[in-house]
Amino acid sequence: MITGKKILIVGVALITGAAIASDQPTIPSAALRMPSGYLKRGEGPDSGKLLPPPPAEGTKAYARDKKGEARALKLQATPRFAQAKIDADIFVPDAIGVMSCAAGRVLGATATPKTSALLRKAGTDFGLSSYPAKSMYKRARPFMTNGKPVCTPDMEKLLRSDGSYPSGHAAIGFGWGMVLADVMPARRAALLKRGAAFADSRRICNVHFLSDIAAGETLAKAVIEKLRTNEAYLADVTAARAELAATPAIKPNCVSENRALRIK
Repeated sequence: MITGKKILIVGVALITGAAIASDQPTIPSAALRMPSGYLKRGEGPDSGKLLPPPPAEGTKAYARDKKGEARALKLQATPRFAQAKIDADIFVPDAIGVMSCAAGRVLGATATPKTSALLRKAGTDFGLSSYPAKSMYKRARPFMTNGKPVCTPDMEKLLRSDGSYPSGHAAIGFGWGMVLADVMPARRAALLKRGAAFADSRRICNVHFLSDIAAGETLAKAVIEKLRTNEAYLADVTAARAELAATPAIKPNCVSENRALRIK
């Protein structure tokens, strides 16, 4: 039986409680603790058709993946690894707070509830988009071969059974940057940069390769195109803009994050 926080991770693999692949468990949607997305099943991009296979051993792309893996391992026990751990937990109520420094104001379920709801709902669409390809390729994650720690050891067992390619977290990170850019166009450059750093945290965490993250970006771009034609999404973007305009901005403390993200 899968319970508690484990449901959350496995839940990203499911669309409205229905398994995408026959070897994945079916979990009722009420148990997933995730908001429903804006896109109905079948409306989003099919990552199994959109993405090429992950890099094969012996290719230049595979060599880049291994170099990226080696660089990431050197960052363990650094502030960048600690920031990657913070970025990893997308299920806490104030998960979107990681975008606060890029936004120039505190974001979260309490400070900006409409903006938070927008990102969390869209995040479901970005994350779920990865699972057709994940189920098809079942790529092993970096830590499964290098034997080094991950930033979320309590999730390691579940990560072993969840394909590395593409990265759902990366799709969410890039996607959150794009959604917030729709809400706060004046902060677009900073928001997209933070979304990319959020995505790269998965490499730093030792759970994804560079190509997994790049594939997540491809998916995020495909999903946002669909969202920008969705009336409910557009209405919520408008509501989020109004909320931010009407709510006094609270300046976030960005000292630790800025220090961490300067480490490559």
